[in-house]
Amino acid sequence: MSTPVGIVLVSHSAELAAGLRLLVEQIGSDTVPVVTAAGTEDGRIGTSYDLVLNAIKIADRGAGVLVLPDLGSSVLTTRTVLDDHPRPDVVLVDAPFVEGAVAAVVAAASGADLQTVVNSAEEARNVRKL
Repeated sequence: MSTPVGIVLVSHSAELAAGLRLLVEQIGSDTVPVVTAAGTEDGRIGTSYDLVLNAIKIADRGAGVLVLPDLGSSVLTTRTVLDDHPRPDVVLVDAPFVEGAVAAVVAAASGADLQTVVNSAEEARNVRKL
């Protein structure tokens, strides 16, 4: 199997991101690098430039990285990181946090390329629950 796309979950809450990581690892595969950048370095609610930058580096296995933020400043922090360190193979995705992460990990586990993984996460916005 080829190198999978990496996934970075950016959240204000370390607990929220850790729980989502556990979920997607069980649904997807342990071969997909899923890394969290959540909370602040001292354990508070918030987002951290350094944690986002480091998570991208850890998740990168050579096939690209999808970055999925939860809301608000996680988006702004991620945009700042990507503006300061632009890479065509790192994509910030506008998708629902849980559904987007699940769709992205399933696609990445199947060996899909970065654009397909991005599309899968974004399409999760349109999947009805009822």
